[in-house]
Amino acid sequence: MRLVFFLKVFLALLAAQGAAACGADSDCRIGERQYRIQWPGDARARAGAIVYAHGYRGSAAAVMRNRALRRMARQEGLALIALDSLDGEWAVPNAPGHAGTDGAREFAYIEAVLDDVARRFALDRDRVMGAGFSSGAMLMWNVACKMPERFAGIVAVAGTFWQGPPETCATPVTSVVHIHGQSDPTVPLTGRAIRETWQGDVREALAMYRRLGRFRAAQPAQIESMTCEGWRNADGEILDFCLHPGGHSLRTAYIRAGLDRLREAGQM
Repeated sequence: MRLVFFLKVFLALLAAQGAAACGADSDCRIGERQYRIQWPGDARARAGAIVYAHGYRGSAAAVMRNRALRRMARQEGLALIALDSLDGEWAVPNAPGHAGTDGAREFAYIEAVLDDVARRFALDRDRVMGAGFSSGAMLMWNVACKMPERFAGIVAVAGTFWQGPPETCATPVTSVVHIHGQSDPTVPLTGRAIRETWQGDVREALAMYRRLGRFRAAQPAQIESMTCEGWRNADGEILDFCLHPGGHSLRTAYIRAGLDRLREAGQM
């Protein structure tokens, strides 16, 4: 009996150590997947979050090596939650190698991540922002379309729907800030062919979401070195489209600018 008792204690300690290890430098396991998280302070202190999706062949671990992004999130008092794809790419509709998928695998994974974070930490579910770069931004556009109620807003950098916007999206819409490089050769504004599929046209995605959310022209964002167009709807959601003079690049300043826009609109 003593042996059984001490074995149970030992296993409990191992489980507790595993839970404590979950963070920026170690995986938080959920089923066959994982994610990483940097909490801005005491785990019991309520905080919002940036849910970040990496680009092609990226990883949650690589996101957490971005010191500037981690520092920005900490300064803003937000958790940084780094998502992790199964094979270095997101299984969203029309993506290369994922013909026929409806994206359900990824949407269920994101739901599971948010629930797991809320279990481990004092997550403020009303202040969760989605963000992504390149193929991660393509995932985030699909998130805006399929599960807008889970996010206060989306910041998509250099990525849109594969092939084109879907025929239907969930409503009510969420706020979206799209940032893109004018001379992006990897994900051009009008898209390009990739293997058996192709990238969509950014302006087509914006036009679809503008119609869906009944957005009307509004005062555009004023962001240094960017040229922006802006729309707003009766519910106070915003749709921003900002171009910077560069190419296919990610700067922490882009994510911060998107966050600032969502805060100005009262979303975060």
